[in-house]
Amino acid sequence: MRTVRYLITSALPYINGVKHLGNLVGSQLPADVYARYLRQRGHEVLCICATDEHGTPAELAAAEAGLDVAEYCAQQHRIQREVGERFGLSWDHFGRSSSPQNAELTRHFAERLRDNGMLEERVTEQIYSPEDGRFLPDRYIIGTCPYCGYPRARGDQCENCTRLLEPTLLIEPRSAISGSTNLERRKTKHLFLRQSLMADRIREWIDSHDDWPILVTSIAHNWLSVGLEDRSITRDLKWGVPVGWPGFEDKVFYVWFDAPIEYIGATKEWSDVDPSGRDWRSWWYEADDVRYVQFMGKDNVPFHSINFPVTIMGSGEPWKLTDYIKGFSWLTYYGGKYSTSQHRGVFMDDAVELLPADYWRYALLANAPESDDSDFTWESFAFTVNKDLAGIFGNFVTRTLKLSQKRFGAAIPSGGAPGHAEVELERNIDGALSRFATEMEAMRFRPAAFALRTLWTHGNQYLDRCAPWNEPDDTRAACVLRTAINLARVEAIVSASFVPFACERLAGDLGLAAEERQWPGPAAGELSRLQPGRGITVGDALFPRIGDRSSLGAWVSEMEARFGGREDAA
Repeated sequence: MRTVRYLITSALPYINGVKHLGNLVGSQLPADVYARYLRQRGHEVLCICATDEHGTPAELAAAEAGLDVAEYCAQQHRIQREVGERFGLSWDHFGRSSSPQNAELTRHFAERLRDNGMLEERVTEQIYSPEDGRFLPDRYIIGTCPYCGYPRARGDQCENCTRLLEPTLLIEPRSAISGSTNLERRKTKHLFLRQSLMADRIREWIDSHDDWPILVTSIAHNWLSVGLEDRSITRDLKWGVPVGWPGFEDKVFYVWFDAPIEYIGATKEWSDVDPSGRDWRSWWYEADDVRYVQFMGKDNVPFHSINFPVTIMGSGEPWKLTDYIKGFSWLTYYGGKYSTSQHRGVFMDDAVELLPADYWRYALLANAPESDDSDFTWESFAFTVNKDLAGIFGNFVTRTLKLSQKRFGAAIPSGGAPGHAEVELERNIDGALSRFATEMEAMRFRPAAFALRTLWTHGNQYLDRCAPWNEPDDTRAACVLRTAINLARVEAIVSASFVPFACERLAGDLGLAAEERQWPGPAAGELSRLQPGRGITVGDALFPRIGDRSSLGAWVSEMEARFGGREDAA
């Protein structure tokens, strides 16, 4: 029997600017935590992401920045990669949908779909702006959503109700370039993906995954219930993967056709760096030993549960379909949406400049919008950091190491034998580790964070019960502190997927070699693994508190004013 390999992808972030915390917690961050955890457990993992660089978002953002679109995309890709790395996102490869590899694969899938009768040429009426001298596909046109009445719906999708749209459906449309309402309909030829032919097969495939989150299956079934419509996969744009077929020389493939293919394209980019040592096809083609998990916000679910699978199935080739879709609801900011134009909410670059990445990683996942929307406030964020990271995990480590150094010097103390308190601690630690592993295997991140907090709490409770600072017997005090130091090692290992930077530092303070960082076994052995006499370093607090009781209120008010947005910026 072949060992299962894990392929992990997170929804591709649009190229048009640094992403906000809702984007982070709904895709890239949980994907990273899951990948880190699986690597720790000894699994072979390939974690892939990329910037989504084609379509109207890139063209509009580049024009606003006064840059050539290719230059803009290269700049923004570098910025997003660097910000992600500062957050500790441990992709195996962070690619670009504008890569030659993705262009090659996009054309391959289009040709296969054409050969299998899944594509059809159709003449349609699209919105044309005489003032701008061009067609206005997708985000080049803004208007009122015909389904929910949202006044700033885009021509491709309403961000309020998430319904896919066509520019011709918008009420009172206007150009996103010039603002002109002098628009007319003109005929243009496009390629349509005949999704309607696959409706029954897609429904059967979705129904076969009864382990998927209800959030995901309910969205997919809602889309199927209104009928699976054929979708145009070409656009009258210059920036994108050129179709290049006779009669379509002036068109490119629609961004939502080529973007999911970039998961495969990015894997080929990764493989092409070391073609003798990496085989991209083994992860995607006839990859029966691969478990493929996707992470995304709920607005991306239709594209990944329906549109992309239609492309894969319609190709008639044995490409890997996803095994599990982990979808997330929205993270709101004080009950409202994040807004780049209104400067409302916290974006990744500001966040990592303001406070350590570990603070954000843990606090976001401890309150992750896994089944329902969750709301970000500075009060709740500071409370989580100060209570869990500083008050429980950090406090346990600081108390343990400083007490040991003060009483026994800068080495693990010797003497004493485990007693009833240690036996009870072992039982508690085994239970917390088991629960954490169960939640992580199921990709339930809020409960996993709770299990981590429980693990950290057991350490503090053990210290409080044994009170080594009051223990007159040196051998008993030595046993307690030696056990606590070993527990700090366990916590450094187990917590590393959530707070990797602090755990790396703690591992260094404990002098852990690579073999001492392996996933822990039963606590009875792990709590005595580090032997007496080895040196330890007592550093500064792992997680300094955010403010103090007298200044925290002022800090919260400052953050609210700084990130609350401006109505005049819309």
